Amino acid sequence: MPLLILDRDGVINLDSDDYIRSLDDWIPVPGSIEAIAALARAGYQIAVATNQSGLSRGYFTLDDMEAIHSRLGELVEELGGSIAGVFYCPHLPDEGCNCRKPATGLLEAIEAELGQSVAGCYFIGDSLKDLQAARAMACEPVLVLTGKGQKTRDQLSARDVDLANPGDIPVYPDLAGAASAILSRTG
Repeated sequence: MPLLILDRDGVINLDSDDYIRSLDDWIPVPGSIEAIAALARAGYQIAVATNQSGLSRGYFTLDDMEAIHSRLGELVEELGGSIAGVFYCPHLPDEGCNCRKPATGLLEAIEAELGQSVAGCYFIGDSLKDLQAARAMACEPVLVLTGKGQKTRDQLSARDVDLANPGDIPVYPDLAGAASAILSRTG
């Protein structure tokens, strides 16, 4: 079963500069839940890799975050799909951990937990950090324009980034568009 990795905020759900603090704040991007379910039904094992420094900042609790992830799983299951796991970094940007993207600790945890290499798998994200983590672990990065995606595309276009071959990263309007393209290649 091929692995596919998703960022959360800005890819699966709408992002906020004030953080997604509760289930009430968590609003799926239109079409994202359906896209995840379609990918899972097509045989992809779905993992989510997300930076969640709001935990360390005290903006929300572990129970708040788990409620969001539980609801995400329920919505995907209602459409016949599943999520293999949600992997998160709770640390602040300056803590120097190895799990906060663009570091690769979350991807290494996915490999250990799911028992397969992430090399060659799709990693769909909206930020430069997602793309950098993907490249560092030999994933196939995919950029969506929701969330921080447009800003990230502008950075890539300006070549003002530390990322090998940014021009060969496919760009889609949203997760639904990326999923459709991936499914048309593997269908």
